[in-house]
Amino acid sequence: MFFSKKECPVPFDQQPLNEYLALKKSWLFAWSLSDIKPYLINMVLIFLSLFIFFFLFIYIIVSDFKQTFFYAYIISSLILFLMCIRIYLGWSYIIKRLLSATIFYEESGWYDGQVWVKTSNYLAQDRLIGFYEIIPFITRIKYTCFSNCILFLLIFFIHNIFY
Repeated sequence: MFFSKKECPVPFDQQPLNEYLALKKSWLFAWSLSDIKPYLINMVLIFLSLFIFFFLFIYIIVSDFKQTFFYAYIISSLILFLMCIRIYLGWSYIIKRLLSATIFYEESGWYDGQVWVKTSNYLAQDRLIGFYEIIPFITRIKYTCFSNCILFLLIFFIHNIFY
């Protein structure tokens, strides 16, 4: 959504609502906004594809099934965790700009940063989008990261106990 320069002096690409819409259209962030079932299916598919790739690659080198399984799981889990962290950081940056009453921006790229105080209409609109469209997904991504860490530690301890 574009606002005139009189209403909003912030450049088009730096307006929080436009940053939100651009991030929402990108592949990595778009599927994080889907319903819970497609979200979980995508997470499982990404994990399985990474796991199979690394399993086959490591099995050629190690030739031990148990060690290969462990290493492939560790690498796949870490990559999935880093993806979740990237998604979380992207959405947390957007939510910070949407919920803030002031917006820092640069007009010319000469590091001449300025601050624009949002009007009450823009602030209400941005906060509604932030609270009702982004925060639930940020919470879900936090739970995904937490679950991934718990499973990672569980597999790591099981591996150390039995091997």
